[in-house]
Amino acid sequence: MAALLKALFLFVSVFFSLSEAREILVGGKTNAWKIPSSPAQSLNQWAESSRFRVGDTLVWNYEEGKDSVLKVRKEDYEACNITNPQEKLEDGSAKVELQNPGPIYFISGVKAHCEQGLKLVVVVMTPRHRFIGISPAPSPAEIEAPAVAPSSGAASLKVGVLAVVVGILGAHMT
Repeated sequence: MAALLKALFLFVSVFFSLSEAREILVGGKTNAWKIPSSPAQSLNQWAESSRFRVGDTLVWNYEEGKDSVLKVRKEDYEACNITNPQEKLEDGSAKVELQNPGPIYFISGVKAHCEQGLKLVVVVMTPRHRFIGISPAPSPAEIEAPAVAPSSGAASLKVGVLAVVVGILGAHMT
């Protein structure tokens, strides 16, 4: 009984946490914003194994006054051009909310650090669409296959899962 309750609690916790925005420490640890010792230690290796969603926030921790983080365009990323950033973060504890899907480029504000590999590309995933009610009618060009039932959305699914868990727990408590 206790094992079942623990398993259900873990399932519900994981299920709800998967769709919530998160604060993500760049590099997965404090003070990861530093020149990599090898290409295998680059922040891009870490980023490739991570998932970033719209609404997540990247968090940098580094020594203030010794470096900065610049959000740049792809061309500036590739050339380590520090003269035209879209955003400059220099207080040692910086946060950037990921607001749009697609690649976002960051480089060190110290050109020599960037040239030695202190740069980062994160690819932000497209947010899941949450449909409430009936989906819009398809255009005439889309009516070549059988119709698909409208989706009830992730929010309704969460409520349904929670109701099932509460029902199971209630049945085992009596």
